[in-house]
Amino acid sequence: MTTTTPVSTSTEDVESFRTRARLWLKENMPLAPSPRYAEEQLDSDGIRARELQRMLFEGGFTGICYPVEYGGQGLSPAHQRAFSEESAPYEMPIAFNTPALTICAPTILDFGTEEQKRRHLPAILSGDELWVQFLSEPTGGSDLAGLVTRADKDGDVWILNGSKIWSTGAYRADYALCLARTDWHATKHRGLTMFIVKIHQPGIDLQQIEMVNGSKEFCQEFFDDVALPEEDVVGRVNDGWTVASRLLFHERDAVGGGSPYASGIGPGTRSGPQNDVVELAQAVGKQHDSHVRQLVAEARVGERVQQQLISRVTTGLRTGQFVGPAGSIPRLYAAVNNERRVDIELEIAGSDAAVWDGDDVGGRYGIVYLQRQGGSLGGGSNEMQRNIISERVLGMPREYAADRDKPFEEVRRNPAPNRT
Repeated sequence: MTTTTPVSTSTEDVESFRTRARLWLKENMPLAPSPRYAEEQLDSDGIRARELQRMLFEGGFTGICYPVEYGGQGLSPAHQRAFSEESAPYEMPIAFNTPALTICAPTILDFGTEEQKRRHLPAILSGDELWVQFLSEPTGGSDLAGLVTRADKDGDVWILNGSKIWSTGAYRADYALCLARTDWHATKHRGLTMFIVKIHQPGIDLQQIEMVNGSKEFCQEFFDDVALPEEDVVGRVNDGWTVASRLLFHERDAVGGGSPYASGIGPGTRSGPQNDVVELAQAVGKQHDSHVRQLVAEARVGERVQQQLISRVTTGLRTGQFVGPAGSIPRLYAAVNNERRVDIELEIAGSDAAVWDGDDVGGRYGIVYLQRQGGSLGGGSNEMQRNIISERVLGMPREYAADRDKPFEEVRRNPAPNRT
């Protein structure tokens, strides 16, 4: 495996790049609409995100940290941060950030063949391909390595059968990275393979899941004898856990806010100062309330700590001072801090959060609260992050696992789900 750390190949310094980006954004990109708090309200079908991604690509401002040979700009994370800061007021293709640009594409960059990189990375960066992950399964809970979706070799193709779930935005995407079991005689971590799967094809039944807040972003997929060509194996056969581990590193980096691959942040995201508690307090007429002012200060401190933590851990990973699993530290903090921030917003909004009436400011935060726990699950639950930090960063003893050395065919597991 070749680990990819973005390195600038350009002689353009960060401030010159920032100035150029500022002028280009002003001349070419539309200002963002009023803030929204659920991505599907912004762009349910992804068409607008593809248009915006294409605009950035043609202007030379997408894939800032990706290599030039795959359609990127070959610049540094500092250049990407400068662009994110300058692009904050503008409409950005947020749907491409996670997981396409920050998780799937970096994994292909790390493990893909040269043909896979040249076939897919420029298409992702230009907005022609939108990608998702097929990882979680209905029977697996948090045990990703216990998956039962299988791929069996049949001549020069693999035949995929099983089901995946909680695939965000899969209905509007083109491709997925899919982890499947290819050897049932091996231990559960050793018999897995990562595949590239074209989503909209015969044999794949995709169903959207309606959530309590009305969102239908999450999907479940059922695979019935889906043929996957050999050239769509990512990494080595039966070594998919190595690929998945790196993918999860990129996912924790993205969810924690430290990924250098995001294409701007845009208003309405949960990771930026655009969702300002000061503006909320002013909107509901509580800016002079002493308790509310304390809550605003707490939210601001949490935001500042999170940004500094991201910077510290990112630097440590880049310089080798921290081991890779340290990426779980900002991921865990981001989740805990987001939960607390949502609680603060709900408390400030008060009874206004009970009902969303058109553009009512307070009501939006009631909708946000309904999806509060989502950030505690992406990239693995908070409990999993604490285990990773304790065992792989701090060196504490690993938890006992009864199935660790057993062939997977002998491991007790839940039955496969029924299709409804």
